[in-house]
Amino acid sequence: MLNDRGKSLVHLHFIIFLWGFTSILGALIHLDSLPIVWYRMSIAAVMIAIYFLLFSRKSFQIHPGVLKYYALGGILISVHWVLFFYAIKISSISLTLSILSSASLMTSILEPIFYKRSFKKYEIFFGLFVILGLYLIFGVQKENLLGIIAALACTLLSVLFSLLNGKLIEQYPANNISFYQLLIGALVMSAAMAFTLETPAILFDLSWEDWLWIFLLSSVCTAYATIASVVILKHVTPFTMMISLNLEPVYAIVFSLLIFGEKELMSAQFYIGVLIILAGVIGNGIYKRQAQKK
Repeated sequence: MLNDRGKSLVHLHFIIFLWGFTSILGALIHLDSLPIVWYRMSIAAVMIAIYFLLFSRKSFQIHPGVLKYYALGGILISVHWVLFFYAIKISSISLTLSILSSASLMTSILEPIFYKRSFKKYEIFFGLFVILGLYLIFGVQKENLLGIIAALACTLLSVLFSLLNGKLIEQYPANNISFYQLLIGALVMSAAMAFTLETPAILFDLSWEDWLWIFLLSSVCTAYATIASVVILKHVTPFTMMISLNLEPVYAIVFSLLIFGEKELMSAQFYIGVLIILAGVIGNGIYKRQAQKK
């Protein structure tokens, strides 16, 4: 039988599989990144609110003094998603998701500072695999500089979001955290669109396929996956989560090749870079397991 941490790791990889599919959904939806995120967060918040009303009304309760941290989390994740879909729209799914793997390196630097613990050499060592992999990827994608910058900024925000939630989950319920972060994020996106959207009618002039992709993105890949990812942080560290997220590009690249074909086909150097990053993920997992046995 798996212990709590083992179950959380299995659950984590299922969530990563779902997140790998969000990039496909974002590319399929015929909207800009801002409206996509607005729909994603608004519908997800409504779905969670309905669940609370039916099964757990006490989950609406919010503790004094924590709202500002929920607001910060909502802003971080909403801007992260806007940059994520923007990078996909202007470059490619494969490039954007491969850059997200730099999260493990960023986390290995920021987590000790955020949690006030000493640096672990092996975290930095396996993070260097990511640097080498990204170096190879950048070498063949120089023409997509804006997409690379957007993806790197998106990655930094995801790290900060995970570090923040790693602290919040120590004191507050996961569903409470996720609901208010999604709700606040939806409000932030609403305000942003009020100043940037020229024709509101475009939000509703969608095909039935767009509505289907939006629903899947908001429900399974957001409402469910967001709460589950926060729960997982009870049993795994933010670094383990972020380095495991390096598998997301692998899932997404396979999906994108199957769905979009030659449009997502990259050079051999690009895939070598992705494999090096994957080696860092596997190496980190093996090292941690051996250390735990000792």
